[in-house]
Amino acid sequence: MQPLAERMRPRSLDEYVGQTHLVGPGAVLRRMIDSGRLSSFILWGPPGTGKTTLAQIVASKLELPFSTLSAVTAGVKEVREVIDRARSNPLFRTKGSPILFIDEIHRFNKAQQDSLLGAVERGDITLIGATTENPSFEVIRPLLSRMQVYVLNSLEKDDLLKLLDRAVKIDVILKERDIELKETTAILRFSGGDARKLLNILELVVEADSSDKVVITDEIVNERLQQNPLAYDKDGEMHYDIISAFIKSIRGSDPDAALYWLARMVQAGEDPAFIARRLVISASEDVGLANPNALLIANAAFDAVMKIGWPEGRIPLAEATVYLATSPKSNSAYLGIGAALAKVGETGNLPVPLHLRNAPTSLMKDLGYGENYQYAHDYAGHFVNQQYLPDEIKGTRFWEPQSNAQEDRIKERMDALWGKKGN
Repeated sequence: MQPLAERMRPRSLDEYVGQTHLVGPGAVLRRMIDSGRLSSFILWGPPGTGKTTLAQIVASKLELPFSTLSAVTAGVKEVREVIDRARSNPLFRTKGSPILFIDEIHRFNKAQQDSLLGAVERGDITLIGATTENPSFEVIRPLLSRMQVYVLNSLEKDDLLKLLDRAVKIDVILKERDIELKETTAILRFSGGDARKLLNILELVVEADSSDKVVITDEIVNERLQQNPLAYDKDGEMHYDIISAFIKSIRGSDPDAALYWLARMVQAGEDPAFIARRLVISASEDVGLANPNALLIANAAFDAVMKIGWPEGRIPLAEATVYLATSPKSNSAYLGIGAALAKVGETGNLPVPLHLRNAPTSLMKDLGYGENYQYAHDYAGHFVNQQYLPDEIKGTRFWEPQSNAQEDRIKERMDALWGKKGN
């Protein structure tokens, strides 16, 4: 017997749940299907959001030949065979180009993706790809430029409840059982917006209960599943989304949000060195000179977690996270090096002023290397006003102090030494 998720797979758009922004009345894919003019596209979204189902519905609705390949097992040879078969199909160019659906298209390497280009461009096939990964990173640019990308979202609570209700009422097996969905909080939480996972959990809970009446409660679901296998792919899109949320929460001075995203990464088994490296970067980029101790704390946390590992390593990481999130913020050093790099790109390799050059040989001394250099420690306050930039950009300012207690003090000292440098 097929699994419940497969038995419940929609056969039409009327049965399809969710993604109304794509298939609802007047939405882009609905219009494309209704018009019968289909172009190649990629469906990008989390697992269990209906990517494969939607591709099959499109083919069925338009009555087009439908071939499917899995990028896990197929190679260039299999791709070419499907394309040749499509071109020799007697229906070719009468009803429309045959559809080639490639699941997990992000797993195709460059050569495999290249093999699709000509067929897509000529219209030999209509390519529909499905991926859980960001296509802009995983699909080659020439192929991506020939396809539209449509984003599918995790299913909402109402969508998931609709699926549960439909499953217990119309599934050929479940409708024969007396099933009451008394509580749904746990099953919705465990599913994580994944329809396939939702139906698998429902099936697991029902099959484990041999009583005449199956009453589904949060306690029963928690007992059956024991723990929530959090969705987190350390090499995938969610990996980058969560670390982005983590850093932006620190930058935004929200320690609670920062700790939440840290906990998500810890719970999912993220590499502690990866988290620690990002803390060091944030300490320099986001806290910077507003609190120079932040870099020391972040480095100490990095060192500590490398020494002690999990699970105790979460504690120094949490300490550094809270310290950085609650510190005053400045990105003046980050902006300063950016401005300097831009100037280098604009002006190229400007010569070092002669008085700043090293003169290890007599020839160099004769050429004026190091001549008239003023040694700062020989002067009052260990400072002497002399030029350190190339002549072409002398007086240029790259570092602009920002408004915080630490940089206010630095600015005061710099103004006392240099005056209105660069103004």
